[in-house]
Formats: sequence, C-alpha cells, structure tokens
Amino acid sequence: MTEQLRLMAVHAHPDDESSKGAATMAKYVSEGVDVLVVTCTGGERGDILNPKLQGDTYIQEHIHEVRKKEMDEAREILGVKQEWLGFVDSGLPEGDPLPPLPEGCFALEDVDKAAGELVKQIRSFRPQVITTYDENGGYPHPDHIMTHKISMVAFDGAADAEKYPESEFGPVFTPRKLYYNQGFNRPRTEALHQAMLDRGLESPYGEWLKRWDEFERVERTLTTHVPCAEFYEIRDKALIAHATQIDPDGGWFRVPMDVQKEVWPTEEYELAKSLVDTSLPEDDLFAGIRDNA
Repeated sequence: MTEQLRLMAVHAHPDDESSKGAATMAKYVSEGVDVLVVTCTGGERGDILNPKLQGDTYIQEHIHEVRKKEMDEAREILGVKQEWLGFVDSGLPEGDPLPPLPEGCFALEDVDKAAGELVKQIRSFRPQVITTYDENGGYPHPDHIMTHKISMVAFDGAADAEKYPESEFGPVFTPRKLYYNQGFNRPRTEALHQAMLDRGLESPYGEWLKRWDEFERVERTLTTHVPCAEFYEIRDKALIAHATQIDPDGGWFRVPMDVQKEVWPTEEYELAKSLVDTSLPEDDLFAGIRDNA
C-alpha cells in the first residue's frame, strides 16, 4: 500500500489515552503508523487521586496546567501526536439526587456543534481508523458519554459537506472504521483474577467482579484483539506520567507484568462501524484497510 496509515484515538480527559488502548497505540507507532490522540477536555474538574499528592495546594490551584504537563509527558512516552478540543471538564456528579452539571461544561454542549470541532480534526488528520467509547462511555461519566456522542456524529459528519461545510471545517474525508475501546472486559478481568489466585497471589479484581454482578453490566462483543504485550511497560510508564491521577503503588499495577503478558497479551475493541470488508474476529484495527488504502 502507498497511503500512510493513520489512527485517531478520541478521549474525554488527559490520562484516558494511557489507560485505554495505550499499548495498542505504542505498537502501531512502532510500525510507522501515524497516531493522534484527541482529548476533548482539559480535566479541569478531576480530583487528585494519587494519595501522595493530595493536599498539595499548588496542584489543587493549578490542576489544569498540571494535567496538561502530564499529558505532554505521556504523549512523548507513547510517541503519539495530541490535540485538545478545548471543552471544559464536566466533573463526575455524586450524591442522591445527583447535582446538576456545571454550566458551560462539555456534557451540556450541543452535540452537533461539539462534533464539528472533532470533524475539523478528522478532516485535517484523515485517519482511516478512529477509536472512542461505547454508548455507556465505558463507565457512565458524562464526559465519556458525550465523547461517544460526538464521535458517532463526527465519523459520519466528516464526509458530509452539507452538514459541515468545507469552507469552515476543511475538505471532506471518509474514515473507514470506528471502534469502541473495550479493554476493561469481563473475560480479561476473570482471567487475570484467576491467574493471581492460581499463583497464590492476592488479586485486585475480586471487588471489581462483585460490582460487575451487582450492576448487571451488559457484556460487549469483543471483535478485535490486538496483540501488544511487548508494549505494556510503555503503557504503564505513560499512565504513571499522569501523577495526579495514578498511584504507582496502587491497584493498576498489582498484577505482575509477566503474568499480564502470559495470561492476557492483547487489548480489546468492538467494531462499531466499518466501510470496508473484514472478517471477525480481527487482530488488527487496520484489517481490510492495509491492502486497500
């Protein structure tokens, strides 16, 4: 093929790119694929989740700037490009009843208008493949759900010059495939949980599986398993770069690396839209594209 392969990963906040599909992106970068992360919000309303940094007043007062620097570091580690859509973090409402979302936040934007900003990125970068979240957002954060909504509109809208005129949004382009990130799936969780128990180790997934049953989470169709175990260390390094969000001694890293690589050496996706012929299951996000680009 002669056309450059390009992958766009659309995420809600800085750090999402490192916890969802990061090893896949690093793998494709190593193969010469052009990879762009589009981050919808700045993570301005994110809490400081790393207990080692909680109470740091500078970080609390400058969280937007701090998270931007963390994103810069993670981007360099993964070897990807990155663009901000410029929307404001909605926060994760908590309580009963839930409080209203803050005025001007991403989740309250008009979907078609917000999608237009993503259309500009798609038409400029021209990715054959786009990854995003499913209709539940992967988990029900309002920004993740909104990311899904604008991704679906923008995937089609990038080719629609009537809805999004070229004079404002750039020359039309038709992406070929759209995937949902499904890395936090039950088969993977159960496999790693059992592997830890079999080795006489404490599993971090016991409570996860209990909550899975309690919330009756619907199982997704895993259409695509991308082999990328050799890039797990890069994934973890990028994740740790988001120091406000990730405790390097926390649950994310309690499964030994050799166990992860042996038991579950892939990252999973659900093919949501395809304009090319492909056979399922796949082991490549560019299946059906490489020979026809």
